[in-house]
Amino acid sequence: MSMYAIADLHLSLGADKPMDVFEGWQGYTQKLEKNWRAIVKNEDTVVIAGDVSWAMKLENTAADFAFLHALPGEKLILKGNHDYWWTTKKKMDAYLAQNGFHTLHIIHNNAVVVGNAAVCGTRGWLYNAETEEDKKIVNREVGRLNASIDDAVRQGAEPIVFLHYPPVYDGVQCREILGTLKERKITRCYFGHIHGSQAARRAMTGEYEGIEMHLVSCDFVGFTPVLVR
Repeated sequence: MSMYAIADLHLSLGADKPMDVFEGWQGYTQKLEKNWRAIVKNEDTVVIAGDVSWAMKLENTAADFAFLHALPGEKLILKGNHDYWWTTKKKMDAYLAQNGFHTLHIIHNNAVVVGNAAVCGTRGWLYNAETEEDKKIVNREVGRLNASIDDAVRQGAEPIVFLHYPPVYDGVQCREILGTLKERKITRCYFGHIHGSQAARRAMTGEYEGIEMHLVSCDFVGFTPVLVR
């Protein structure tokens, strides 16, 4: 049983917003499915760190979620900045159950144990947040991150954190998020949001202040889930 991670699928099977217009994204849905099926088995788990679907409402995610559900493995989904369909966990869980999407699960103020590790995380926020509204959002995200890690600790598993926004980018830290990771002694963090080769070069990958940082945006990893453990 293995765990993989990927972010920024930007599926639009039920919406008119194809990513094929961007360089390197031509035929991305087919590439993703081919690569996913080549490595992920039914007993494996894939963490999707945000920007899953372009759907504007939960009920419009059906085609994208059906695509994901049909792929091998259990899928743990976190929120990204473009997941406009996101709502309360209760509503999302009910929607998944009603539509038979039993391989899809939401991470929101909770943690899911996979083997001896626990998948924790939240969306995060901008690394250069300065306005009062930004600060409110950051504080809320820190609370959600702590709630998720607390749930992992209660279940007796090692927390591995997944975010959508990078906690540090181009040398600039989201101090509150990074500080929480360090305070909670998190050693591995996976994130997405960053696209394009030039932007990816400014992303922090590798060891940073005692934390392994991993960028898993779909285009950066060649539309292939990355092995976590």
